Amino acid sequence: MNPDTTLLLVGANDETVRKAKQLGLHVLLLQHPSKLSAEQERLADVIRVLDYTEWAEVEPAVLALRQSPGFTAALSLTEAGLENAGRINDLFGLGGTGYEVARRIRDKWAMRLHLAERDPAAVGAAPLLTREDLDAFAVGHGYPFIVKPADGTASLGVFRVAAPADADRVWAEVERLRGTRTDRISTLFVLRDFLMEEYVDGPEFSVESFSFAGRHVIVAITEKFVDPRHFAELGHAVPARLEVAVAEEVRERVRGFLDLIGVRDGVCHTEVRIGARGPAIIESHNRIAGDAITDLVEAAYGIDLVTYALGRPFGLVPELPGTPEARAGASTRFLVGDPGRVASVDGVDEALRCEDVLAVRLSVQPGDTVRALKDNWDRLGLVAVTGQDASAAIRRGAELITDTVEIRIVGADGGSSRGRVAEAGYLAPAAGGAA
Repeated sequence: MNPDTTLLLVGANDETVRKAKQLGLHVLLLQHPSKLSAEQERLADVIRVLDYTEWAEVEPAVLALRQSPGFTAALSLTEAGLENAGRINDLFGLGGTGYEVARRIRDKWAMRLHLAERDPAAVGAAPLLTREDLDAFAVGHGYPFIVKPADGTASLGVFRVAAPADADRVWAEVERLRGTRTDRISTLFVLRDFLMEEYVDGPEFSVESFSFAGRHVIVAITEKFVDPRHFAELGHAVPARLEVAVAEEVRERVRGFLDLIGVRDGVCHTEVRIGARGPAIIESHNRIAGDAITDLVEAAYGIDLVTYALGRPFGLVPELPGTPEARAGASTRFLVGDPGRVASVDGVDEALRCEDVLAVRLSVQPGDTVRALKDNWDRLGLVAVTGQDASAAIRRGAELITDTVEIRIVGADGGSSRGRVAEAGYLAPAAGGAA
């Protein structure tokens, strides 16, 4: 095994390992025991099964792997592996994003502190330590405002404090969640610290970028459909339907943010809201986006960000000259349902046979519980499609959920209902045109 063509992955899904092998790379995989799959066992050259979120377990493993068989690059495309991938980069001087920058991005309070000292337009924020902090933040920043975990994902534990009457309820929820992985999902994160942030009222977008030695290329702006109550993400579309000037303002804001936060290389997924003061950075991640957004970007722009992230450290992909032109539209629409239990699932194979379908990924099967929508984990699945433009793709995804993909749910009263397409605010073009 040649160390010059060997990649160390800190956590990965099947697609990541498969694409690394397709690039001709040898793969050393650090994988959590709850995440290891048969496909990964088949594809990876060397696997170490451990809790890759714990540096005490990771350090001795990577020291041994560095000796034999050796590796040239280390990275993670999954949230839980980002900080320790940064530590590995620092330990061996590999380049790529180091620990301090990875932590600064992943820890939302650390990000807010860093920006507050450097960015006059940064969103106001404060740590949430006591019940009284909620009242104090309202005095300084007004209602509504947001409460969220400093290190959570998937809109889990995000609350909108709209008025004084909400404070006791939100504080009780924070206390319930603090120190847990929650009782509904399998996650590698323990929720510990929470913070409060100014609420930015406006449509939400994510920005998919790739950085080359400090030159930040904005590959795509993704339009996001967000539940206005709990902030669960209910759909995505590219290219975002924005006026040209607004889209460029978003790109410039994100480029400036990446400079301030210290990102110089690799893929990033940054979330932005366009409020009264213009584009505001909500949070960012030095990894690829979830929810099939990478599939949408590849379909619309012909750029595979997973392959770019894996191949760039080895010079296997060319440097992007600038923001590409969209050649099509693409969209992800999600299924949601009334509380109950899944009775049957049909239509997936039929949908996958359609030429314009990129993916159908369901997160439930017969017998599973369906809960009222609170965060991304309560969604039932997604359909990702292409179209002539973003609007056509949005409509097509909804058609497939309504007419083809059927999740039948039985309620507590014995009544039957069907999973439906998630609807949310800002489904109309935010400002005409396409980014």
